[in-house]
Amino acid sequence: MAISDEVATAILAGFKQGVIAEAKRQSVMAGKEIVRELPGALLDTQSLVNQSLMFVEETVTAAQSKKKRSRSARAADKKLSKAFKEANSRLRLKSGALRKGRTQADVAKLAHKLRKKM
Repeated sequence: MAISDEVATAILAGFKQGVIAEAKRQSVMAGKEIVRELPGALLDTQSLVNQSLMFVEETVTAAQSKKKRSRSARAADKKLSKAFKEANSRLRLKSGALRKGRTQADVAKLAHKLRKKM
C-alpha cells in the first residue's frame, strides 16, 4: 500500500507543527524554571563575590605594610634626585626641550654618572 506524495507531505507538515509546538512549550517551561531558580543562583553568586572581595581586601592590607627604607637607600635617592636635576639642566635648552641629538636615556645615563661622583 503506497501513500501518495500529497498525503505524506501533509502528514510530515502536521508532525512538524506538533514538534514546533512542543518545543515552544518546553522552552517556556525551561524559562520558568530558570526564573524560579534565579534568586538562589544570585545568592550563591553574591556569596562568591563577597568572598573574592574579602580576599582582595586582605591582600591589599598585607601589601600596604611597607618596610622602612634604610638610611643609605634614602640618601641614594636624594643623591639621584639631585643628579637628575643637574643632568636635566645640562642637557636641556632654556625652553625645556632636549638639546639636538639627545634623548631621555642620555639624561638618565648622565644622572647615574653624576650620582656615582657624589
